[in-house]
Formats: sequence, C-alpha cells, structure tokens
Amino acid sequence: MNEPNEKEICPLNKNCNFHFLYNSTFNNYNLPIYLCKTCGLQKLFPRPSQLEELYQKDYYHGTASFAYTDERKNYHFHSYVWNSRLKLIQKYKRQGSILEVGSSFGGFLSRAKEFGFEIQGIELSEYSCKYANSIGIPTFQGVLENAPFSKENYDIIVLNEVIEHLPNPKLSLDILTNLLKPNGLLIIQTANFDGWQAKKESSEYHYYLPGHLFYYTESVLRNAFIERGIHRMKIYYGSDISLYSKLMKSRGSFKNAIDYLRWFKTAFYHFKSKLKWKSYPLTSGFVIYGFKGGRLEEREE
Repeated sequence: MNEPNEKEICPLNKNCNFHFLYNSTFNNYNLPIYLCKTCGLQKLFPRPSQLEELYQKDYYHGTASFAYTDERKNYHFHSYVWNSRLKLIQKYKRQGSILEVGSSFGGFLSRAKEFGFEIQGIELSEYSCKYANSIGIPTFQGVLENAPFSKENYDIIVLNEVIEHLPNPKLSLDILTNLLKPNGLLIIQTANFDGWQAKKESSEYHYYLPGHLFYYTESVLRNAFIERGIHRMKIYYGSDISLYSKLMKSRGSFKNAIDYLRWFKTAFYHFKSKLKWKSYPLTSGFVIYGFKGGRLEEREE
C-alpha cells in the first residue's frame, strides 16, 4: 500500500498533505476519504487494486452495487445531450479529430462522427470496448498511459465524468496535454467540491462512489491546466449542455404522463446551477473547456 501523501501523483506538483477527512455515508459505501490541506484535492484511500473488475458486464446492466446507465437502451434520447455538446464544441472547433477518454459503448463518438469529426475512443472495459468496435467506433481497450497515440495528435479531447476514475492525476493530465495539438481543446466534466452542494452534503454527497478515486475542485483543475500551458478556459457551471437537451433525454425513462412533472425539478436544478453565493456555485457539477496555448481565462457567471 502506498503512503497517503503520494506526492508523485499530485496534479499541481505540490507537497501533498493528506489527512483523513471522513468515511462516506452515501449508499452505505463507507469509503475512506482523505483531503489534501495544501490544495484541496480529495481522494479515496486505499484505492481498488484491480480497477478493471469494477467495469464488468454487471456494471453496465445495473446489477452491480456501483453501476452505469446503459446508453444503448435509450440511444435516441441520449443523442440530444451529445448533440448539444457537439454544437457547443463546434463554436470553438468546427472540425478535426476528437479523442474521448472513457468512451463506453461509443454513443458520443457515434454522434461526433455524424457531425463530421474524426473519432477515437479509449475504454478500460473490455465488455463495452468490444461493442464499440463492433459498430465501427475505433476504441483502444486499456488505460490511458498505454494508448498508442502520437504526440499532439488530437484537436479535441473529452472526459465526461471520467477524470475522477483515473488513478494518477498528474500522469493523466500530462498525457492528455501531450496528446492535444497546439490550440487544441481539452474538455473535462466532473464534480466541483468547491460547490455548496458538495459542502452541504459532506460525507453524504452522491459523488462518493467506489470507482471514483479523486475528487476535484474548480481551483485544482484550473491550476493544473495552467501548469500545463492551458491558460484560456471557459467554465460552465452545472453543465455545458442545454436545458432542452436535458429535458428530451429524460423522456427516455418516462413511463406515463405524470413523469413529465420531473421536468420542473430538472429545470429548477439547471437554473440553480448557474447561481453563486459568496463566489461559489450553488451546485457542484461543472465542465471546464481549456485551450492549449491560450492566454485568456474566462468563467461563466
């Protein structure tokens, strides 16, 4: 077992000072969470030694204790949010090559292909990787550090709630930056532990899950980007996708007309996520768009 401070994996190259914070209480997972008092990064420690075992068939079918929504069942409805993100991406990069890390069954990349992008996926799970390749989505099965990709090969790299799954933040961010072309766009979506939602819910926060190894704040990711030459950023609090696309995606799980009442909750949360109090967002989801070699930092207020 590594010692808790693990300085070699710090994304900010600082002297880590991890102290036990608490055991998580969400869903009775009882995960030991540590907090770095130097930068604010949180982590699960000790971490699972065989990460691949978390992402077997049961994980995708919802029969494991830590599960994923199988996008294939409602591909049409999921396409609304994928299309929404791709339309936003095209405001910055009309065309080019997209690498998605943690690409699952290839749903997002299949839509990106329709938008005219060159596509490539990386996926740890052999189960979902086999499916993606079978439908024509080129997907490397394995971990990021073993991927056989050339330096400065991609215009856009996307991690949609994946960065928290990666076991070495420093190495992962170094590799991602190296794979990105000059002026390329790196997109990371994850939970923001600076947000009031995470602070209020504390150990009960729903993002404390067995496969989530590190828990980031906006400031940790922004500073990690800057250290790697990514100075121009755009922050989307809550999410970067439209409310309309969220509402349309939710229809995939509706059973009757009463389910449409859920739209009020979805809309409320969407607008709440754009608000701040004492400089911190009310909710704890966010997406960061970083441009390699840029010089302007922006935040969505």
